Amino acid sequence: MKEFEALLENYWIIKEQDKELYQTLKDASPRLKPFLESRLGYRLLINPYLIKLEKLPGKVEGWMGIEEFEDRLEYAFLCLLLVFLEDYGVQEQFVLSQVTEFIQSTFPGEEKIDWTLYRHRKYLVKVLNFAANLGLIRVDDGDDRDFTMTVETEVLYENTGVSRYFVRNFSRNILSYANWRDLEDDEWLEMDRERGAVRRHRVYRRIFLSPAVYAEGADDPDFLYIKNFRSTIQKEIEDYLESQLHVHKNSAFLVLNGDKQFKSAFPEQKTISAIVLQVNAELRRLVSAGELQVREDDLILISRNQLERVIDHCRKEFSGGWSKEFREMPDAKLYEEVIAYMSGFSMLEPGSNRQELRLLPLAGKATGRYPEDFGGEARE
Repeated sequence: MKEFEALLENYWIIKEQDKELYQTLKDASPRLKPFLESRLGYRLLINPYLIKLEKLPGKVEGWMGIEEFEDRLEYAFLCLLLVFLEDYGVQEQFVLSQVTEFIQSTFPGEEKIDWTLYRHRKYLVKVLNFAANLGLIRVDDGDDRDFTMTVETEVLYENTGVSRYFVRNFSRNILSYANWRDLEDDEWLEMDRERGAVRRHRVYRRIFLSPAVYAEGADDPDFLYIKNFRSTIQKEIEDYLESQLHVHKNSAFLVLNGDKQFKSAFPEQKTISAIVLQVNAELRRLVSAGELQVREDDLILISRNQLERVIDHCRKEFSGGWSKEFREMPDAKLYEEVIAYMSGFSMLEPGSNRQELRLLPLAGKATGRYPEDFGGEARE
């Protein structure tokens, strides 16, 4: 169902940017709402400006967050930008210096915001680019990238008016929350998290939003639910996403059909994705050869040095097909890139000590190699 795919793929659909898709989703909403509400517990927001599916996670995971951001200060700048936009109406204009003055004067943290620092300017530019790409603001004149070079840069912006729909509504005052677990619990408050609608919503969210669902012990309620209602879940995945549910002893995966091209799915059209497929294939070979042992819970313990040797092997065998960036990348950086990517897609997690890693089932399920007749000639 293309409409469901569009809701999963996009943070929201702004009418002004894509009127055809907006209308298509609006027309399809009566068919979608019952499934979204009963299975995922999601609210479909439809107003004259946009359509937004509030995609709350079933379980907080390390890969979640804004991909472009690298520091907590960027999240703080984004929150302050949202507060700043509250005072501006639709199509009302403002300039960059007004934003910088507001952030500098209202920033609540211990760190003082100093726009003469390149790091602070770089973070703000990333936040402004994110806001523009998402449709929160529009650049009318100037280029805010110049702000990274000189603090005297001025840019003219326009408020689109959709920023008020960026943050979801909370049941309590968010200032009373002490940590991320309070945010996670906000939706269900005093409800029993292991029974009824709460468990159903959590399980469906994990299946549709996470790379994998792993059993956390023999009595894991979420995994038992998947096993018990496997046929029903599979039928709905076929109906709404035209894809498959694969359930194994200790893991479950939503496997997209080959024609699905989601932005953040594995594998994807990036060199790092191809490299990880090759690394996974070599890891499977080592398991078959008895050099790596699969535990009863389907995990594999591997030292960081072992994994680095696997990456070295793949570089030696296949780097002719890698992009120039990865062919010429220093070893240490390549190791970090591969490990971070595998961790982000739930293929890898830290072990009991810094030099030990745990390979998760998805690393063995998703593998790939170049064709046998691959010549290995470097290509840009």
